Amino acid sequence: MSRTPSSRTATIAKIAVIPVALIASGLVVSQASYSAYSASTSNPTSNWSSGTVQLSDDDSNAALFSASNLKPGATGTKCIVVTSSGSLASTVKLYAASVATTKALASSITLNVTQGSGGSFGSCTGFTPAATNPSVFSGTLESFGTTATSFATGLGSWAPTGTATESRTYQVSYTLAANAPDSTQGGTASVALTWEAQNS
Repeated sequence: MSRTPSSRTATIAKIAVIPVALIASGLVVSQASYSAYSASTSNPTSNWSSGTVQLSDDDSNAALFSASNLKPGATGTKCIVVTSSGSLASTVKLYAASVATTKALASSITLNVTQGSGGSFGSCTGFTPAATNPSVFSGTLESFGTTATSFATGLGSWAPTGTATESRTYQVSYTLAANAPDSTQGGTASVALTWEAQNS
């Protein structure tokens, strides 16, 4: 069967279109691999760290008092320096970690705690009471041990700012009442003083 010139032309035209289409698709693929624009921004690595609340004292693990053979009217005074070195503002309270007594001796011992500056553990040489709110406690040892038993019921008005190391001296005095009853003879009394700081 013979084809007319026009049909041969049409066939040739169709065949010629195929390579052109393949070439065109190749160009699209080639261009796609080079046509991705991009941009980004980033923030430097984020970091977190917690602050600190730290308290220490200059007692070298020694008891403030170890008084024995007391008689009515006996008295004594010593000092202890408490230091705040934490980075957070805090409130410091004094309370009795434990109080023990026999023959009700604690009810005949008066305890006075005054806050200020100067002095050192065991010695109050150079101690100066604070200009405002110097008295921390004044009452019987029994009262101290039953009313100030935790931070929530603790005593004192010291509030370190956390911006620098701060110290506070506490002067502690005791007196066995001059009229202590005979029933307190041979009695004992003890207390563990605790200073606790909590961040504001």
